[in-house]
Amino acid sequence: MRIDIWSDVICPFCWIGKRHLEQALESFRASHPDVPVEVVWRAYELDPASPKLTAGERGESSAQMLSRKYGTPLPDAEAAQEQMAERFRDLGLEFNWRSAQICSTFDAHRLSALASRHGRSDVVDEAVRRAHFTEGLAVSDPDVLRQIGLEAGLPSDELDALLSGEDYADQVRKDIETAREIGVRGVPFFVLDGRLAVSGAQPVDVFSRALEQALAGAEA
Repeated sequence: MRIDIWSDVICPFCWIGKRHLEQALESFRASHPDVPVEVVWRAYELDPASPKLTAGERGESSAQMLSRKYGTPLPDAEAAQEQMAERFRDLGLEFNWRSAQICSTFDAHRLSALASRHGRSDVVDEAVRRAHFTEGLAVSDPDVLRQIGLEAGLPSDELDALLSGEDYADQVRKDIETAREIGVRGVPFFVLDGRLAVSGAQPVDVFSRALEQALAGAEA
């Protein structure tokens, strides 16, 4: 079974949804040890117009972005972010929303594509999300992305080529275009076995039912 996941690395619901899916998959694999499951990450940009920050630059905080985008008073946006941080804590994650800064994620998605080629996609995905949500780093900064890649064991020459050029840009754009074609309007968005869609950071039991449904459909 293949699970395609459209996600953006600075989307808080995407990390929550990932954790919920992982919990469902743990039970699914225990019940169906002979069913191989492949998880494929697909790129999505929540805001393609976000700035590409580099070292020394600061972007909007997530609360400031929400306040600007939706016309919400800043104290209300901050309260919403604190509620999101509490949801993160319940899953063993850390969201330092005061320091998390909004920036372009296009190059982070290119890094993920390189990581996938080397079988390190999940390691890089976790590191990029932690850099954004927990460490307050700009995940558009080439220095940040290079360090993440090196720590994940990616070849330094391929990282340098990626960050100085356009490697995997077409793949990222193709993922984003495919999302548009199948009607994705927000992330996370999961497609199980090419036939069953789950939208949003659904509870664990929803993912569990979807996995069983996808398996039953494949066996029918």
